[in-house]
Amino acid sequence: MRRREMWETAVRSGSGIAVAALLQTLHNASVIRRPVSGAVPRTEALTVLIPMRDEIRHVAGCMAAVLDACDAWPGRARVVVLDDDSTDGTSEALADIAVRDHRVRVVAGEPIPPGWLGKTWACHQLSRLGADDDGGVLIFLDADVRVEPDAFAASVALLRETGLQLVSPYPRQQTHGPVERLVQPLLQWSWMSTLPLRLAERSARPSLSAANGQLLVCDADAYRRAGGHASVRAEILEDIALLRAVKRSGGHGVVVEGSAVASCAMYNGWRQVRNGYRKSLWSAFGSLPGTIAVVALLNVAYVVPAVAMLRGSRVGLIGYLAGVASRVIVARTTAGRVWPDVLAHPLSILAFTALTADSVVAHRRGSLTWRGRSVAVRR
Repeated sequence: MRRREMWETAVRSGSGIAVAALLQTLHNASVIRRPVSGAVPRTEALTVLIPMRDEIRHVAGCMAAVLDACDAWPGRARVVVLDDDSTDGTSEALADIAVRDHRVRVVAGEPIPPGWLGKTWACHQLSRLGADDDGGVLIFLDADVRVEPDAFAASVALLRETGLQLVSPYPRQQTHGPVERLVQPLLQWSWMSTLPLRLAERSARPSLSAANGQLLVCDADAYRRAGGHASVRAEILEDIALLRAVKRSGGHGVVVEGSAVASCAMYNGWRQVRNGYRKSLWSAFGSLPGTIAVVALLNVAYVVPAVAMLRGSRVGLIGYLAGVASRVIVARTTAGRVWPDVLAHPLSILAFTALTADSVVAHRRGSLTWRGRSVAVRR
């Protein structure tokens, strides 16, 4: 009897959490900020900073889109690309683009010093090269992101209109295979269903922070006051850590809905998905106990009600439908896939659980790598 009571308590609790998350999703969908197409920002210096390491598949598409967006910028725009020891032809492709367009500067990355991770070191070098005494705006962009022609103008206009110091337009996540469709939608859903966005953008609390390093738009002066990427040199999730640094220095920032201004196809297939999440999920929730608690809570909220539903529980049905409804709202808000993907939400949570466990085990074994480099920080 006691076991049955515990199960029913878990079903009720999980369904209650799912309903609460649905209400948070509904609210966020109604207040989330978006870059507005056609917005014209004030004239100021714009510097686009792009780290690349073995990105030959993305060089042409990324740079063409970036230069089109620079064409729409009302003031001076320049692009600085750091070639981080590429060996696949990226260097030659970038050199050819720089010869043909005077706005593009390509520099070779320096060796990673102790205490830094590869991406934070690359972004730090870029920020030094993009320094401008007149302030302006810095945009950090990943090579696999494709921006729309008005992406920079619309995003900076949003930055200035809101008085924020950092905005992170979350690109539309392109998914093709079954694994990506199962896992990738959880990226936007995770903060849309849990983070009170309007409170987060004005709060100094580190826990109320979400950002995506694929596309970061920063006030240059605020970035420097926060210590830039030097302040987050050893952080795996450097994007969120950078937003927290901005908040600590007195600034404000928030993640915004950016599907209309940018898109990104992060991974292709199970191996890439696993390797990508393996390097970072172990650190996503601060500590091992925190990771266990969050993963357990997700399973109670979205897997337990689904199992109970299959066994005839009406309370479980409510919990399952709340999770599906939350996913529907997020998908429609962020231009993601809706049907039938959202129906598999409990399976998405189970896949996330497996990826998290894999990441934790790999980290404890010291076997984490990314793009041929160890993720461990050299002290």
